[in-house]
Amino acid sequence: MTDSEKQCVLVTGGAGYIGSHTVIELIQAGYPVVVLDNLVNSYKGTTQPNPNGVIVSLQRCEEITKTTIPFYEVDLLDKDAVRQVFKKHGDIGFVIHIAGLKAVGESCDLPLLYYNNNLVGTITLLEVMKEFGVYNIVFSSSATVYGDPQYLPIDEKHPVGGCTNPYGKTKYFIEEMIKDLCKSSKQWNAVLLRYFNPIGAHISGLIGEDPQGHPNNLMPYISQVAVGRRPELSVFGSDYDTPDGTGVRDYIHVVDLAQGHVAAIKKFKENCGLKVYNLGTGVGYSVLQMVKAVEKASGNKVAYKICPRRPGDVAISYANPELAERELGWKAQKGLQEMCEDVWRWQSKNPMGFRIAENGSE
Repeated sequence: MTDSEKQCVLVTGGAGYIGSHTVIELIQAGYPVVVLDNLVNSYKGTTQPNPNGVIVSLQRCEEITKTTIPFYEVDLLDKDAVRQVFKKHGDIGFVIHIAGLKAVGESCDLPLLYYNNNLVGTITLLEVMKEFGVYNIVFSSSATVYGDPQYLPIDEKHPVGGCTNPYGKTKYFIEEMIKDLCKSSKQWNAVLLRYFNPIGAHISGLIGEDPQGHPNNLMPYISQVAVGRRPELSVFGSDYDTPDGTGVRDYIHVVDLAQGHVAAIKKFKENCGLKVYNLGTGVGYSVLQMVKAVEKASGNKVAYKICPRRPGDVAISYANPELAERELGWKAQKGLQEMCEDVWRWQSKNPMGFRIAENGSE
């Protein structure tokens, strides 16, 4: 490993679902990691022997990796607090920026919250990075920047900016900010990773997706119904132009996604400038196909009801992931059944999410 590769990776949002899995993959690839998170999407337990609170997801990451992970409860809107993290860890060489609000429906109801948190928080982070001479960033973007697809599969040349919701627009605007930053100075290197739909969980069953409150994403909703935590799934729309009328998405295992971030960090060795990659499988599955796959993995019936379409949803979206394979040497390895089996292992071991480890109640 070269000296540059030994530099620390700061992961914003590292206590969350994608962040925690990425932290594990980074550590297992030999990178020192520092985590910054405001815990808005994470659970903080407060029982003995940790009366001051323990971040359960990170505690379990430490258990899996057998390392201690430096953590800072910091909001990116607090510039001075962000500065303190960079001051304390002078060896930070890379930032993986995952932190952000991410619910499509909520963004339609609360657009200013999303613009303030996601855009202003990112501007603060980039300003502090520049102040401390850290010019390498991997940004957690989204396939939502493509809007309603003009063609399928979606490659990186597909037009962007036709976003159908404020959440997607924040991702698009942040991409544009980072692009302009890279144009302004050759010191900057950025890899924009456009996620499709992450599902799955770590094979240990120790960490997985644990949304706060009502699930906004499909898979935790399905798995919570399968485990008996919720009575039924709401299927938003059954009249799309798809084989069974329900929306079709490209679902990618979160561990494959996390490994994509490790590949992106390695790309910085080339002084790569600006790069954009889709992280997906290239295969689309409908909502009802996902229901059947979880039923098979769990052995339980998943009750559902048909509801009106949600604002901002598109009918079909799936990736052309060939560029990432060609330039990053990365390709999704895990299929649908393995994704669902890993989800079920996590959910069945942790029916109330991370809370069960602390006090057995929600």
